Amino acid sequence: MKKVLLSTILCSSLMFAASEYKYEITPIIGGAITEGNTNLDDDYGVGGLSLGFNLDDKSFFNQVELGFLNSLGEVDYRHGGDTQITRLFTNVIKDFEITKNSSIYGLVGAGVEVFSNEDNRNDSGLFGNYGIGYKYKFTDDIALKTDIRHLINADHGDNTLLYTVGLAISFGKKATNVAPVQKQPVKEEPIAAKKEEPKKMAQLDEIDSDGDGVPDSIDQCPNTPKGDFVDKVGCSLKTDLNINFAFDSAKINNSYESKIKRFAEFMKKFPTTKAKIEAHTDAIGTKEYNQKLSERRALSTVEALKAYKIDKSRLKSYGYGESRPIATNETKEGRAKNRRVEATIIK
Repeated sequence: MKKVLLSTILCSSLMFAASEYKYEITPIIGGAITEGNTNLDDDYGVGGLSLGFNLDDKSFFNQVELGFLNSLGEVDYRHGGDTQITRLFTNVIKDFEITKNSSIYGLVGAGVEVFSNEDNRNDSGLFGNYGIGYKYKFTDDIALKTDIRHLINADHGDNTLLYTVGLAISFGKKATNVAPVQKQPVKEEPIAAKKEEPKKMAQLDEIDSDGDGVPDSIDQCPNTPKGDFVDKVGCSLKTDLNINFAFDSAKINNSYESKIKRFAEFMKKFPTTKAKIEAHTDAIGTKEYNQKLSERRALSTVEALKAYKIDKSRLKSYGYGESRPIATNETKEGRAKNRRVEATIIK
């Protein structure tokens, strides 16, 4: 039972590490540089607000952004007259971590721009945009963001370059999945009922064949390896490190470093735990070759964790080749699921 309780805490800690907040609000200020044929001011100020919705760790993108930018004051037409310009946008954002406190990010999306005075082909309508930015975290919930965005008008293909800076404030902290333990009031039983207690206790003393702390009657994973932490249904506590390797390679791409870093931070938080690093392949190639390839990939992951100061004595590497698929090898999607590296928490 102690092992099951601890595994619940460990599992919630792993999931919590992925993203602590649900939302991010960012006041924005900056400027816009227009293309020459729009007959607008070459450079004018903009200001606005964006709201980010943080996605879970299983998503390819990290955030969905909704927001608006409005011109600061009137934007002059060169031949006379002026206009206000309002832009509403939706983007998806992907972060690439540089250091513990900084990252670069890419964004892509679309929106609508509204001209209060339409003139010189400057009509209200749709636009597409993409960009790149830099983010520096002062604290867990406050960060500086700056980016450059290229807007392309859908009607005439006119170009606008936006440059912005903002202060991002995270809020809506996610709750952990560990439920509080409620103390139950102790009820005094009649003397007659107490006489039946030994019989009831004998009935509750169910068999636990694999010794994982979960009775056979509810154990969904019999023969759990000795020493594994398990969940409430008796299955080994695993986390998928979501590492995809290039064909015939055991080198870890830099884009997967953030997941490895989060797992390393988790192991530092629980210094008495150890981990089995288990690598798997799809069924393309011979069994012998895939076995060797999985072993090299497991060792590569161990080396990556060691780089984050996790002692080698706390890590064991195993390669299982193509022997333990979790999906069909007949489809591209199934093979991608089978090419995985998992970490199993052990004592």
